[in-house]
Amino acid sequence: MKSKQERKVIRKKAHCIIIISVFFYVALSADNAAAQEKLEPLKPLKTEIPPVIDGVLDDPVWQKAPSETGFKTWYPDFGKDAGEQTVVYYAYDRENIYFAFRCFDSQPEKIKASISRRDSIRPDDWVAINLDPFNDQQSMSCFYINPLGIQTDATFEGGNEDFSVDIVWYSAGRIDDKGYTVEVKLPFKSLRFSHKDIVKMGVVSERKITHLSEMNTYPPLDPAQGANFLTQTRTLIFPDVKHYTLFEVLPGVTYSKRSSIDGDKLASGGGEGDISLTAKYGVTSRLILDGTFNPDFSQVEADAGQVDFNLRYALFFPEKRPFFLEGREKFNFGGYHAYDPLSAIVHTRMIVDPIVGVKLNGKVGDKNTIASIYAMDELPEEAKDDYAHFTIFRYKRALTKDSFIGGFYTGRERESGFNRVFGFDGQIRINQPSIFGYHAFMSQTKMEEGSAREDGHALNLHYLFGNRDMILMFGLQDIGKNFQTETGYITRTGITRFRSGILKMFHTKSKIIQRIDPVIHSNQIRDKFSGLYETSNAFDLRFILGRSSNMSFGYTYATEVFLDEKFSRSYVRVSGSSQFTKKIYFSLNYNYGKKIRYISNPYQGKGNDASARIVYQPSENLHADLSLVYSDFYRDFDSKKEYDYTIIRSRNTYQVNKYLFFRGIVEYNSFYKRLITDLLASFTYIPGTVIHIGYGSLYEKIKWVDGEYRTSDSFLETKRGFFFKASFLWRI
Repeated sequence: MKSKQERKVIRKKAHCIIIISVFFYVALSADNAAAQEKLEPLKPLKTEIPPVIDGVLDDPVWQKAPSETGFKTWYPDFGKDAGEQTVVYYAYDRENIYFAFRCFDSQPEKIKASISRRDSIRPDDWVAINLDPFNDQQSMSCFYINPLGIQTDATFEGGNEDFSVDIVWYSAGRIDDKGYTVEVKLPFKSLRFSHKDIVKMGVVSERKITHLSEMNTYPPLDPAQGANFLTQTRTLIFPDVKHYTLFEVLPGVTYSKRSSIDGDKLASGGGEGDISLTAKYGVTSRLILDGTFNPDFSQVEADAGQVDFNLRYALFFPEKRPFFLEGREKFNFGGYHAYDPLSAIVHTRMIVDPIVGVKLNGKVGDKNTIASIYAMDELPEEAKDDYAHFTIFRYKRALTKDSFIGGFYTGRERESGFNRVFGFDGQIRINQPSIFGYHAFMSQTKMEEGSAREDGHALNLHYLFGNRDMILMFGLQDIGKNFQTETGYITRTGITRFRSGILKMFHTKSKIIQRIDPVIHSNQIRDKFSGLYETSNAFDLRFILGRSSNMSFGYTYATEVFLDEKFSRSYVRVSGSSQFTKKIYFSLNYNYGKKIRYISNPYQGKGNDASARIVYQPSENLHADLSLVYSDFYRDFDSKKEYDYTIIRSRNTYQVNKYLFFRGIVEYNSFYKRLITDLLASFTYIPGTVIHIGYGSLYEKIKWVDGEYRTSDSFLETKRGFFFKASFLWRI
């Protein structure tokens, strides 16, 4: 338990955060009102005869629909005339919104496109519809479509874009001698929007042209505001929209069969089948209730291998399970910056094996957003308790522009203990290029019955300025020794940190080097456990090149405190990536410098860390993806190599059409001397309506000799698995 004096200090810090945020909001709200003058709202054509979504703009609706052009670049520079002309058309009926794009290209042979699985088109040419469905500048639903009509969707809120969501919508695209065309149908049933007679939404249309290394938008982004899409949308108005009572039912069936090594042979563990049911109900058009019973939370694809040795903290694995994905962006919090130790208050991968789950998320009124989760998680047999109960609640209130205030409560309750986190957060748009964010969280943890409760805190202030020429950042963070979150993800506690950074952009007229970005970052940290100070000061020089390429060189002078000792963590680095041709993409990251051996008696060392990836696309249907991760460690006291760790992963996909693909993965881990094979046939008609058939094996370099396993030069299959999964989405 904390002393009365410590609690008083924490309360003072929290009060300072509140006072500062109120000051910024009140004193500078006038500047918010003086925003860039917006275009007059546009009413899309209301049609009784919807277009056929086939990628050909020959429907009568497109001859009558209002259209707009005048796209301007925002990357690598703002406000330049787009290298190729783009025209966007708008239409709707009572049940759907329709968009069409005519993307001219004077070199159609250079258009990069692929028939690929959903959510894998980002390296291609594409157009995007960045839609603010409430027109309140708080969040966006983003719909990306490549020239062949393949989709990617995402959500954007709180400064983060999340590509894990899957929304039901329809698209088609065609390449021709003028460039390409795209048609899109967005069902109102798939969107969350205001329940009003006249619905207003904001939109930013976007286009990426790979061979010109540029991205452009309409309306054009203001260079003074930088890449802030939320506050620069085009308002669309839709009278006479059908308001749904959404109801979805998603039954699913799974069957799996596993075998494990027993002596020198595989022994079958038998087959196991199961039935699951998930349902979604629209309490209103903007508030959605989800429930699931006996859910199948198996993943179709295993997590890609990461170096999991000599780490200070646990690895982070992204959420892939569909039930938890929708509405996940609501749990983003104010004051967060990339690489902060506290990166998530809600990380649903902590809910490992739920029996039942319920979610409620959406808007209550025009200004208030709520998001909540309850899940009953079955714990492993070796755990002291049978179940853990997760209760999560998030509240946000929208202010002017993309400003908001909010609060959190998260709890993981067991019979013998608990962890609870609660607090508030927010962000204030100070002026067009500047934003101030903050959060203040408290945690209460009781590890087991009879133990004392431990209290902790996590406080953060963050300032960000960004426009055409510069990005500037300052932050102040304080995390208590005893702060814990069993529902989120944190890498380090017991620190006070001041961070700052500046990125200056020098725009050139060269087609080879389009922009030069010197970047400086500095972190000054006090380790509360030892009272020692550490530092990290980095300089990078980044070059934005043609062919969608970039290259960066950098050096960091750094120290790190571990177990009350200070070590050097200085290193040099180089990184780069390039879309060499339509068929070949390559990326490389390499670091060399000082390291720490994270054990009970730590010591200094040095070593290499590298990752590389090459993607080869010989045709629109075939993708070959080869990646490598490498790490090693040499002790300083005798220069001897203590370990090296290599992961090679080959991922090959043949996409028959937009619905069906076959995929094979082979991954070798040299550290554990393990080989994984993973085969999958997958059919996805729309998100939810799927069939997956998979088969995988694990091989290890061992052999069975005289009743025990010994190392070997050859592989022995130690695990084998088969699974079948099917589900069907009913939308009523």
